[in-house]
Amino acid sequence: MRLVAFLALSLAAVGAGIAVFVVDSMARATVALAASFVAVGAVILLLDAPYLGVITILMMLMEMAVMVVFMIMYMMNPAGLMPMSMVHNKRGARAISIGMFGLLAAGVVMTPWPQRRGRVPADPTHALGEAIMGSKMLVMIAVSAVLFATIVSALVLATGRGRYDPPEPAAPTGEAGS
Repeated sequence: MRLVAFLALSLAAVGAGIAVFVVDSMARATVALAASFVAVGAVILLLDAPYLGVITILMMLMEMAVMVVFMIMYMMNPAGLMPMSMVHNKRGARAISIGMFGLLAAGVVMTPWPQRRGRVPADPTHALGEAIMGSKMLVMIAVSAVLFATIVSALVLATGRGRYDPPEPAAPTGEAGS
């Protein structure tokens, strides 16, 4: 059952990743990217790394939320729903992408990967956290608070009125005097 779930989530992650470059609007690309990251986070959960899986899902969903807020704030096309081409110089981009994929795939196949030394730790998530963060954990906790404050600030700046303000009247349509 876990193998079936792994394969289904892997296909969903790759399919949503491809959709990021196929859809014709920023909003749809953002949703596809979020879906791909959620599928990757679920795969990590299946690999018995619950902390990393949940953090991946939460971090990527918050990142996509921030992206949507800035899209609405600064784009000429609010909400990014109007069709647009997301790729310029398609032939060159395709050639570079195929070349990079070949280079990375060759690197994976030709690299002499090291063999495991020692035993698997009792808590692999804790060991990975220590290996990645080490003494920097307090800094990362402070950075997360700053990022949260940035998200809240961006949301406040994105809205033209407060929570309890009355809605702005709709702009009149049609020509004046008719």
